[in-house]
Amino acid sequence: MNPLKEFIIPFVGLELGNHLFDFEVDDKFFEQFEYSQIHSAKLKVAVSLEKQERMLIFNTEISGEVEAVCDRCGGGFLLPVDGAEQLIVKFGEEYSEESDDVVVIPATEYKFDLAPFIYEYAHLMLPARILHPDDENGNSTCDPEVLKRLTEMAPHETIDPRWDALKNLQTDNE
Repeated sequence: MNPLKEFIIPFVGLELGNHLFDFEVDDKFFEQFEYSQIHSAKLKVAVSLEKQERMLIFNTEISGEVEAVCDRCGGGFLLPVDGAEQLIVKFGEEYSEESDDVVVIPATEYKFDLAPFIYEYAHLMLPARILHPDDENGNSTCDPEVLKRLTEMAPHETIDPRWDALKNLQTDNE
């Protein structure tokens, strides 16, 4: 059985107007994608489909938590994600992507697969640098032992004493 089957929307039988779909996205969803950065998640996906004569407009809202690994200390934590995206699907001759949020599908199609778009949207909601959130006082919640070790291993800036000697030289123009 295909775990992504529920994300295929058969739009031909739907009346013109708005239609709502709710999905639960978890680990099994992300396992279906070979190079997923997300391996464990609990997300709620609410999709509002506005069906028009010559296009479909999908408004997708995603909220929940993703299990993430901190880029600083390597510790795991639950990262909250929350966001919304819009996808416009037009009918045309053949499949093409006009832009990041506009897709053309053949007019003969009767269904649309939202799974790759939900996958992409969830990944786009991840920050470029994943860090433990700061506490209410603005202090890092990273593993203190790892932070201490990183500080110890950080290169210490030392100034070559020859540069200090040059500072003492004055030019004749002054």
